[in-house]
Amino acid sequence: MKPVTRTELKRFLGQLSRDQFINQMLDLWSSFAPVKDYYQAKVRPENDETVREKYRKVITHEFYPVHGYGKLKLSVARKAVSDYKKVAASANGVADLMLFYVEMGVRFTNDFGDIDEGFYLSMERMYASALKWIRKHGLEQDFEERCAKVVENTRGIGWGFHDALSHAYFEYYDPPDAE
Repeated sequence: MKPVTRTELKRFLGQLSRDQFINQMLDLWSSFAPVKDYYQAKVRPENDETVREKYRKVITHEFYPVHGYGKLKLSVARKAVSDYKKVAASANGVADLMLFYVEMGVRFTNDFGDIDEGFYLSMERMYASALKWIRKHGLEQDFEERCAKVVENTRGIGWGFHDALSHAYFEYYDPPDAE
């Protein structure tokens, strides 16, 4: 199967009447949850927090489900971040969810003990991505305290986790003044 190109799609959509185009959009909206989330956040940016909460629940469930123990399917939690990034109305919301992922991981390992190298590498990559995103969008002041708290909460965790997050943090934020 040969995939449809952007040019072909543009040509197809250009041939539709206004009503046909609107109906196509409404069909997409009613058929696909991510499209609904996208327009929920775009049409009503004030609803972005509600949309983000949906993805936050997916992440929470992987670490702290309502019943039983977390399955720690990090791929599911990371996908929630990735999916939200595609529908988010604000850069701030994306940074918030990225940090939330790492905060859940730090909390989990503090509650249940050392996990494994793959777990920590996933947290480190997301934390570094969050810091990069925060810098790219000029949000350093908004997230400095939270980013520092993540590092602080990793003291004593194995696998060089604390050192890796500290190093990442100090690439983006100045170390505190020595007194």
